Amino acid sequence: MLARNHTAVADQNEAHRVTPRRGRSLLDLQQQFVDLRFGMFVHFNMATFQDREWGDPTAPADLFHPTALDTDQWAATARSAGMTWGCLTTRHHDGFCLWPTKTKAASVGQTSHSTDVVLAYVNSFRKLGLRVGLYYSILSLRDDIRHFNITAAKVKLIKDQLTELLTGYGEVDLLITDGWDAPWSRITYEEIPFQEIYEHIKNLQPDCLLCDLNASQYPSGGLYYSDVKAFEQNAGQKVPEDSDVPALSCVTLTDGWFWKQRDADGDLKAVTTVVDEWLEPLNRRHCNLILNAPPTREGRLAPNVVSRLEEIGKAWKHSGPMAKLREHVVITTRNLATGKPIRASSYPDTVGPDEANDGDFGSSWYPNEGQTSGWLELDLRKPESFNVVSVVEPVGRWDDYQQSRIRSYRFERWDGARWVTLKGGETPAPTTVLRIPRVSAQRVRLLLEASKEKPHIAEIGVYDEPG
Repeated sequence: MLARNHTAVADQNEAHRVTPRRGRSLLDLQQQFVDLRFGMFVHFNMATFQDREWGDPTAPADLFHPTALDTDQWAATARSAGMTWGCLTTRHHDGFCLWPTKTKAASVGQTSHSTDVVLAYVNSFRKLGLRVGLYYSILSLRDDIRHFNITAAKVKLIKDQLTELLTGYGEVDLLITDGWDAPWSRITYEEIPFQEIYEHIKNLQPDCLLCDLNASQYPSGGLYYSDVKAFEQNAGQKVPEDSDVPALSCVTLTDGWFWKQRDADGDLKAVTTVVDEWLEPLNRRHCNLILNAPPTREGRLAPNVVSRLEEIGKAWKHSGPMAKLREHVVITTRNLATGKPIRASSYPDTVGPDEANDGDFGSSWYPNEGQTSGWLELDLRKPESFNVVSVVEPVGRWDDYQQSRIRSYRFERWDGARWVTLKGGETPAPTTVLRIPRVSAQRVRLLLEASKEKPHIAEIGVYDEPG
């Protein structure tokens, strides 16, 4: 399962820089990823040398100076813990690159150390049969890649750096992106166009899964702008008990993401916490645990971290493949319904149908009190082609809304003379994403029958997905 020809992939990348290529099925790749079960997150970058969680973007490049970099030790320790893969922070939010990028951005190439840390990492992990993932922050303070400050040149910088990472280091199983459509970075999927970046990644490496850390913005039950759903435990994001989407959950062994000098004598997460409370329950939910083990300023894992990971490896053994995943539609394009004129069968004062297509999953529409049926009708303003529709119900948001209030639902389109059924069903999942044969329509509506008063619709979606 772990062995692949990485050199061949790198050679193919060089030969195919533009022409789109088709890889293995997405479901197969997702299954292979969750079957890995347990990985090592390696937060190592400029912040390591500053006792910070975000590096100072004004710091000179030479501040990054590991005196005893030992990526072989990282890999050996990961394997001792029973981990099967790793992920390295190639560029964090300050924008310093751990490889000698040719884009002229700040990088190890501008330091006296000059070691290509990305290359050392992938070589060490592959040598021990471990899979390889990379982390890349879209937000870059050094390059002024910030909300409202995005230009075509900055988008090109991102694409050029991703090209280097995905053509110079062999096969990459997973790319984790961060600082993108996040409430704290505010860079939207329009400013840095998601579909353009997604297709760029897939053109370079069609078998590379993309995982954007966006769970704070999108429902837990859907693959919105991610091939793999990410849950940040440190941010309080929890994997639902009944989750069946391919997922990862990331959490730290130390108190923070990057090594702090106090961590040498600091508390580490207990073995029972990692194994009994996190790893085993998450694996039962199609979720891969990625545990952060930050190297020190030397570039090595500290003795206490090494010992704790070895203890984890003695307490837990990889038990083989997870339960089979079912296919989920991955949303990569913009929602054609967002911000379009919308009408409803009814709604109370201060509530409007616009709350069902405002792009905010935290707001919702519901019909007038006492009504157990209703509809929402969208005007897309012009005929639009689409092949995916979705409905999100805010199940679990309030104590008295722990189960769906919808008994049945149906999507329809207006063909110029009558309403034609697209797809529907009985009680939907909290997040229901449906692929349909591609059609064209200007008017789309959702009809629902409720089993209880005040069924809420948090968001409806209309998408034109490739393929």
